[in-house]
Amino acid sequence: MFIGREEELGTLNRLYKEDKFQFVVVYGRRRVGKTTLLKEFCKDKPAIFYVAEEYNDKMALQSFSEKILSFFGLSGFISSFESWEKAFLFLAERAKERRILLVIDEFPYIVNANKAIPSLLQNLIDHSLKNTKLFLIICGSSVSFIEKEILSYKSPLYGRRTAQMMIEPFNFFESRKFCPNFNFEDQVTAYGILGGIPQYLNNFDDAKGIYENIKEKILDKVSYLYEEPKLLLKQEVREPAMYNSIIEAIASGSSKLNEIATRVGTDTDKCAKYISTLVDLKIIEKLSPAEIKEKSRKSIYKIKDNFFRFWYRFVFPNKDLIEMGLSEEVVENKIKPYISEYLGGVYEEICTDYLKILNKNRKLPFIFEKIGKWWGNNPFKKREEEIDIVAFDKNNILLCECKWKNSKMDKDALDSLIEKSMLFNYGKKYYFLFSKSGFTEELVKYAGSVNNVFWIKNDEIII
Repeated sequence: MFIGREEELGTLNRLYKEDKFQFVVVYGRRRVGKTTLLKEFCKDKPAIFYVAEEYNDKMALQSFSEKILSFFGLSGFISSFESWEKAFLFLAERAKERRILLVIDEFPYIVNANKAIPSLLQNLIDHSLKNTKLFLIICGSSVSFIEKEILSYKSPLYGRRTAQMMIEPFNFFESRKFCPNFNFEDQVTAYGILGGIPQYLNNFDDAKGIYENIKEKILDKVSYLYEEPKLLLKQEVREPAMYNSIIEAIASGSSKLNEIATRVGTDTDKCAKYISTLVDLKIIEKLSPAEIKEKSRKSIYKIKDNFFRFWYRFVFPNKDLIEMGLSEEVVENKIKPYISEYLGGVYEEICTDYLKILNKNRKLPFIFEKIGKWWGNNPFKKREEEIDIVAFDKNNILLCECKWKNSKMDKDALDSLIEKSMLFNYGKKYYFLFSKSGFTEELVKYAGSVNNVFWIKNDEIII
């Protein structure tokens, strides 16, 4: 069953209907659903769907040729084109009056075998392909490769693409469609564990409980997800041991560069280079406080991918127990007592996305221009303060408190948020409250007596 990606699919179909040459670059991290999206797009269209492998140049060309020749019913006439140029010129000739869709999946493998391919393709587009009806899509899982070798100013193909799509993981609202039988809390938990990766979400069985799924789908040594992050990392980096250590350090609570470097036992400059690679791979992200007053240098690092974050927090450090067949022990004593704390940041992310949706639909008191987390110094109390979410424009600010706890949020939480808001000079201030377990009567009564406090129930977040 194909879920989501309506916007991306709509864009591809719109470009297809223009009935002229198109060169579209589609990229995103592994398992994010690029191939599934492109296969859905190719349905009911005359399409050549070629998935590149890690061949040498000769074998790659032969494999590519076979796919083209088979499409045109010419497999028995020649075994392979003499060159990549002749293969594309063959397509150009047949696409002069006819719409032909060509998808080259895992395009970086072809370039790794023949570094001249981007220059060759540039020349072909400029002199032959641009006057045809060929719809060419190149797709890749190596995000850094696509951005540097295809999309950047230094690339021979710069300026030739007619569109590009960075395929992101699903947000919570899209991910929950994979587990409709879970209640809201379990959907949040599943998203916090698996993130928005379709291939991972499809692994969970929403007819079973969350912890049963964890035991069967993640902690079982033969399960697909058991060593998935480690295997993905090995495909992307040369020194997985150091990267493993850095990711585990961040998963365990180290968030500043010097803290991470100290934890893994290396100098900060060297550590920064490893972290930069992980940022390029979209596994880690660098965060700074929302720029309410001024730009801050207080950057921290966070694991962007939820499954990597869960795996390195709960699976990687407990592999000895799992290998001894003690997955029940891991679930009961290593995961359950800490899962609520772990999900706090996930809930903030969900609430942030919810506010973005409300903002897009003009359902907030004002249209905010920026949104993010804020932390910084309180000069009055001489201490560090933190606000879960802030959203603002030039004249208005919206401040949010998000609590993923088993107790109801009380008025003290709102009072604390109002006190923190005194740090910012805005004409109008609004307060939004999100709570897993609801709100006390005192808080609800007070919110009803003013016009700038909003409390959001979980059933309102389900959109």
